[in-house]
Amino acid sequence: MNRRWSSLMLLLLGCSWMLGAAAQQVKPLRVGLIGPFSGPSADFGIPMLNGAKLAVDEINAAGGYLGRPLELVIKDDTASPDVGLKNSQDMLKEEVVATLGFCNTGVAMKSLETFQMAGLPLIVPCATGTPITAKYPAPDSYIFRTSARDAIQAPFVVEDIVRRGWTKVAIFADKTPYGDGGLKDVVKALADKNLQPVYVARFELGVKDLQAELKAAQAAGANVVFSYTVGPENAVIAKGRQALKWSVPQVGAWPLSFPFFMDGAKEAAEGALMAQTFIAEPSNERRLSFLSAYARKYSSKKITVPMAAAQAYDTVYLLMYAILSIRDGNLSGPSVKAALENMPRVYYGVTATHERPFSKDDKDAITSNMLVMGLVKNGAITFAYPEDRTRNLFVQRKR
Repeated sequence: MNRRWSSLMLLLLGCSWMLGAAAQQVKPLRVGLIGPFSGPSADFGIPMLNGAKLAVDEINAAGGYLGRPLELVIKDDTASPDVGLKNSQDMLKEEVVATLGFCNTGVAMKSLETFQMAGLPLIVPCATGTPITAKYPAPDSYIFRTSARDAIQAPFVVEDIVRRGWTKVAIFADKTPYGDGGLKDVVKALADKNLQPVYVARFELGVKDLQAELKAAQAAGANVVFSYTVGPENAVIAKGRQALKWSVPQVGAWPLSFPFFMDGAKEAAEGALMAQTFIAEPSNERRLSFLSAYARKYSSKKITVPMAAAQAYDTVYLLMYAILSIRDGNLSGPSVKAALENMPRVYYGVTATHERPFSKDDKDAITSNMLVMGLVKNGAITFAYPEDRTRNLFVQRKR
């Protein structure tokens, strides 16, 4: 039995005084899950779904919630804000104690009000747009997150490129809410270093040719391209640089680890750098256990987007740890919110060691010390630096 199961069993035993009451409630404990399980963002929606399912299976094997099995109520938003909103409204009718949701910032933003007004906790394990957890005052907010918001990813990458001497930055950002927010975060991170971009390109999703913009960035003297888009447009940028024989590096947030980029750009993706919370290498027992369990369950040697799977897996466990701390059996939205904000036990997770991941004033579980720099090498993501690989042996805690 792995460490997570052992910890969960101890929690269950610690709550044994409630078992009699729980035995009379045989219906499952329902948890919502919304994401892009088909459509253009399924590459990271499916691993999010799979990571959550894996955690649920493990928790149910250990007895569930005081004898009640967890049950995921799954809804596919197809990466559409309107579909996501309809799913969110429908989820309120499903008697879920909380919802895990959203890979796309624009989809999430359209649905936040639904959960906030209903007083139902939403935990975002995938989408990274900074505004998601900034829309409502933290003490009142029902919106939590276990992915690394762009407001920490952008400065983390900027810090790295400045250290390398790449200070003439061209930013390529799409015109989605994700691109809008990412652009602002990169510009702010550069300004904090007394820098400003030498060129900024904006483009629509689906663009097939950015040669004119790349030539303009080259003419402006850029020595690095910082891309902020979630789809195949990252590959368009890489292949465009290759066609121009312009050998400047491409850096960015976590979408540079997606198949859309690596498979689409192929050799043009080599050497790209991006922020990561989890790299699919068995650097310690927790990660080895997770990777092995995932491979067995899904008969898969490779996770398309490992971060999405690991973060969703950890999110299910964090929710379970929170509700197991509720002593009076009250699983209302406000009660679950308070439990998430005051988790008494440490969860030894895959992406991080979560000790007080949330509070009344802070709804983001990930801090910058939990990030490492990933590198595309031979068509896969590995550690950019030996020191990151070494530091990754010790799972970080929130600062």
